[in-house]
Amino acid sequence: MNAAPLLALRQACFAVNGQMLVDSVSLDFQPGTLTALVGPNGAGKSTLLSLIAADNAPTSGSVTLQGRPIGGWRVRDLARVRAVLPQDHAVRFAFSVREVVVMGRLPHPPDPARDEAIVNAALADADVSRLAHREVPSLSGGEAARTGFARVLAQQTPLVLLDEPTAALDLKHQEALMRSVQALTRSGTCVIAVLHDLNLAAAYADRIVMLGGGRVAGDGTPREVLTRERIEQIYGQTVTVIEHPTRPIPLIVTTDP
Repeated sequence: MNAAPLLALRQACFAVNGQMLVDSVSLDFQPGTLTALVGPNGAGKSTLLSLIAADNAPTSGSVTLQGRPIGGWRVRDLARVRAVLPQDHAVRFAFSVREVVVMGRLPHPPDPARDEAIVNAALADADVSRLAHREVPSLSGGEAARTGFARVLAQQTPLVLLDEPTAALDLKHQEALMRSVQALTRSGTCVIAVLHDLNLAAAYADRIVMLGGGRVAGDGTPREVLTRERIEQIYGQTVTVIEHPTRPIPLIVTTDP
């Protein structure tokens, strides 16, 4: 018998001015898994993530976390259970990198020695230890993104939501961040990440949910979802799907129409 999901959506919909942005989505998410939400621009990925984060309420259907409607959680309690890295993670005040990461500990009861160890580990895992005393507005986009990720790590929640976490990162730090995310799942964390790079999703995700027009167009392992036919149908781009030369995963290569 399958364990109860950590997070469940049942026929979740979200509409704005009569336009359906998320349409009848039903999904379960289990601890210890990394799910990549993929799809073209406007497919509903970030909107779906906002429902999961309780930033928006579904216009119909339901979202439950640990069996409770997510909209009924108190803010502080919710912050102990789910951490969010939004697309716009910019900090416009002169906080230091360390101060931003320390904010991840605010939902938890104070424990100075433990909190310091957790913050130091998060700074190291996100490769921002050397930036700890820099003011965040002075950082590059990639450095600011890694600082936001360090704050999420310091929050230590069973559910982590990441909206395009690699968008501002160079190649090395994209891979490093995704390895850190994989390590989270090995410790039992459920991670849901919006990713535009299908090859990163193929390399690191246990499961891919592909969205098109606000609906689920594919749900399964990378090999099951990332087929040439489905990618071309949803993205409108011709591709070739081949075997990665060094990893047992599919590799997506764009081709001329």
